Amino acid sequence: MSLHDDLTQGMKVAMKAKDSLRLSCIRQIRSVVKNKEIEIRAALDDQGVLAVISTLLKQRREAAGIYRSNAREDLALQEEAEGVILEGFLPSQMDDAELDAIVSAAVLDSGATSAKDMGAVMKIVLPKLQGRADGKRVNEMVRSKLV
Repeated sequence: MSLHDDLTQGMKVAMKAKDSLRLSCIRQIRSVVKNKEIEIRAALDDQGVLAVISTLLKQRREAAGIYRSNAREDLALQEEAEGVILEGFLPSQMDDAELDAIVSAAVLDSGATSAKDMGAVMKIVLPKLQGRADGKRVNEMVRSKLV
């Protein structure tokens, strides 16, 4: 089943359960996906939809942090709840050992020796992850290997 189908099915289930937060979140995902498809004038495959969901999740995490720093716990909790819903559509996250192995192999393949070579390593690593690791986490791990 494609991710488009998962989103449609999730929306139907949320409607039947009268889960307004989940329904709103899934509708937003579908809206952003549709806008992206209009922008590129082609239908998004599962990888494209995963990229959209990852971006939305990153936005939720950043917004929750901003709300917390401004003493708006209620809004931060709402952003985090939406983040949990978004995570449900992403593949399971990679553990540190698996990510470390991929990053180490990419450092060897690219011949990187310093932080200046970080872009070359990231170009090798990111396509292999396919939404299974947060970009910030990957960036930190690559940076630690190249210091």
